[in-house]
This record gives sequence, C-alpha cells and structure tokens, in this order.
Amino acid sequence: MKLISAVIKPFKLDEVREALNAIGIQGLTVTEVKGFGRQKGHTELYRGAEYVVDFLPKVKVEAAVPAAVVDQVIEAIEKAARTGKIGDGKIFVTELEQVLRIRTGETGPDAL
Repeated sequence: MKLISAVIKPFKLDEVREALNAIGIQGLTVTEVKGFGRQKGHTELYRGAEYVVDFLPKVKVEAAVPAAVVDQVIEAIEKAARTGKIGDGKIFVTELEQVLRIRTGETGPDAL
C-alpha cells in the first residue's frame, strides 16, 4: 500500500478528483495549504502599501492506494494538474505500513 500526496494549484482540484474517480480511486483527503518552491512569492499592492506574499495557496490531495495502481494514480494526477507553468506542484509517494478502518476493524488492503 502507498500514500500518494499531491500539492497542486487550487483550481485544478476538480479535474484531479475526476481523473482519480475515472480510474476507480474513491477515497480522497483534501487540505488547503500554503507554500512555495521555485515559484517563490510575489509582490502585491494592498491599500496603497506594497507587501510580499511569501506563501502561495495550494491544495494537498492525499490518497491511500494499493501498490498495484500507483503508476496509474500518478499519471492521472500529473495529466489533470499540469498547466505547463511554474507552480504546478509535486507528487510524493510514501510506503504505508498499516491501515485500519475504524468502523469495521478491517486492516491492510481490505481497509482501503
């Protein structure tokens, strides 16, 4: 089992959700986050004062998936989230040692 975390642009969330749904991924956790990478921040003008926005709004999408479908999930997220511009985001894949469904007590892949 793997945990796939993707940090993407907020307006791409619906496209990513639809792409994952199309390949059979049903469970998803979405968190509003802020961050920066090579995109860095930018300067904005607010009420006549200039200030630097260091952290840009992003969305973090997480899905626990069986190891067999990891490549499909990565490809679906990549295609749906790509704009071709700086700041498209990152996808992280980590090993998932244990999963437990609280309601039924199921563990491992059955809990997904």
